[in-house]
Amino acid sequence: MCLGIPMQVIEAEESYAVCRGRDGNLARIDTMLVGSVQSGQWLMTFLGGAREILNEQQAEQVNSALNALAAVSRGASDVDVHFADLVGREPQLPDFLRKGGQ
Repeated sequence: MCLGIPMQVIEAEESYAVCRGRDGNLARIDTMLVGSVQSGQWLMTFLGGAREILNEQQAEQVNSALNALAAVSRGASDVDVHFADLVGREPQLPDFLRKGGQ
């Protein structure tokens, strides 16, 4: 299984950005796949490369899900707080998976 990690752009250059990770450490991230980025933006990263530009809400949701995964690995079983956007509602398929895009 592959996990993308949200990182926030601290400084942007032409083909890479210096980003702050979940642990507070800085990393140089290749941005060739996503194009130009700006300081303050969030990136979904994997193996040192940016795969997608995220908005702040998306980054928070992914970070919360990663927090839930860490909690489960420590033996926690109540992780609903990490999925507040999903608890109490029926899951929805993304548009591209719905028949006829509806």
